[in-house]
Amino acid sequence: MSEGLHLTHAPIVEAVLDINCDLPPGMDFSALQEPAKQALSSAYPKVLQITQRRLRPTIGERVTGLQFLSDTEKQVIQFRGEGYSFNRLAPYGRLDDYLAEIEWSWNIFRELARPVQIRAIGLRFINRILLPIVDGRVKLNEYLRVSPQLPDEETLVFTGFLNQHSAVEIATENRVNITMAMQPQENDKMPIILDIETLDPRIRVPEQWQDVREAILSLRRLKNRVFERTLTETCLNLFRQP
Repeated sequence: MSEGLHLTHAPIVEAVLDINCDLPPGMDFSALQEPAKQALSSAYPKVLQITQRRLRPTIGERVTGLQFLSDTEKQVIQFRGEGYSFNRLAPYGRLDDYLAEIEWSWNIFRELARPVQIRAIGLRFINRILLPIVDGRVKLNEYLRVSPQLPDEETLVFTGFLNQHSAVEIATENRVNITMAMQPQENDKMPIILDIETLDPRIRVPEQWQDVREAILSLRRLKNRVFERTLTETCLNLFRQP
């Protein structure tokens, strides 16, 4: 959220950072597993292989990536054929809380996988917002500044919707994809998914962490602005309550 926005219970259910890279040809993730496990084991003791079945069944599966999980499995580092990922599930604090961890694990990935260049940096936040149902209805415009509208709100009630928008930030050329969807009712609440995915498509040098960090912070600013300007003050107050 922005500097001035403080939410006691932020609705984030998952945050994902992707640093997509060009890796050396023929990257062998099986050979990478043991040194990566040793380097990350203090914080991520659990290791899973990402596999893909080959076209010829007799050859079996090949390892296409690695996942390193924390004890609680709320935090995951991924070494993928497309690059590096950091995943954090709820409870989520602030991005600042994880930047040192991201830098540390990124440097391990960089030293072991030897990426040739960074192709893009993406930051994605999935929010799950529980809106109160009153008299069998949710008045979306009371909670959402950007929301779908029914052609006749007197005789029709939403049973579902899916809205998608894509845009580019003029000043930075960062891109954003915004997806909003309704989930099935839960008791007296209507869950709304607000998925905000930001992307910086510029080529970067893997060794220049400061440049990578600045790109991440720029994407966060864009994400925060989209989040705040999608929700009304009434909606934001739902996350300020003790």
